[in-house]
Amino acid sequence: MNRYLNTILLVLTLSIGVQAAAQDNPLFNKATEAYNKGRYDEAISYYEQILESGRHSAAVYFNLGNSYYKKNEIAPSIYYYEKALLLEPGDPETRNNLRFAQNMTLDAIPPLPQTDLQRLYRRLIFALSLDGWAYAGIFFVLLFVGAYLFFLGSDTPNRKRIGLITSLTSLMLAVVCTSLSYLQYRAYRKDQPAIVFAREIPVRSEPNERSTSAFLLHEGAKVKVLDSLNEWRKIQLADGQNGWITAESIRLLKDF
Repeated sequence: MNRYLNTILLVLTLSIGVQAAAQDNPLFNKATEAYNKGRYDEAISYYEQILESGRHSAAVYFNLGNSYYKKNEIAPSIYYYEKALLLEPGDPETRNNLRFAQNMTLDAIPPLPQTDLQRLYRRLIFALSLDGWAYAGIFFVLLFVGAYLFFLGSDTPNRKRIGLITSLTSLMLAVVCTSLSYLQYRAYRKDQPAIVFAREIPVRSEPNERSTSAFLLHEGAKVKVLDSLNEWRKIQLADGQNGWITAESIRLLKDF
């Protein structure tokens, strides 16, 4: 019964998500129309044309993920949901659809346990996107300037006190937003996630075909790229296992 209800929920979410985030782009409208009529290959073609023109957005990646999910192509659906989350980390619809897609993968990779402090730190710095923290910082800088001018122009102690407190608070919040933006950017640059596209691929102990196979991975698995050597990539799983895999078997998520 729960599985049936989850399926209905996903179908509704897919339908609503494709129509969300209206864009002033004829290709986006054509893609949405094709999706709603069940022409998923056509919709994918239109969305990819939007990306080729340099117009990246969470809505396009989210709808691409939906289109591939409808085609039962799990690796690309996970790939595009993950890319949408890079642009809008807190979007609940994308997170929900990603969980459905991940349930269809073969590899169950439990993450290493995190402390409460580590979880709180990541939740804080990724509460907004990089652009979100930047916009918040700009807003508080402008508020600081306005409040400081109000302080200078006030002729009563109470008004001056309000202006001073508001300006100092705004300046402090601007510094906090800038700091969180920097911390997120540093974490973003250090972390290089990728999705496995090969149906089944051995992860080897060394970067060559003659080395032993440490374990197998299947399409849709998420890995972190640690190093590269020619056509090989050293990857690490969420549970800490690592090894070497061919570059052509994975696709980096941050290749915007």
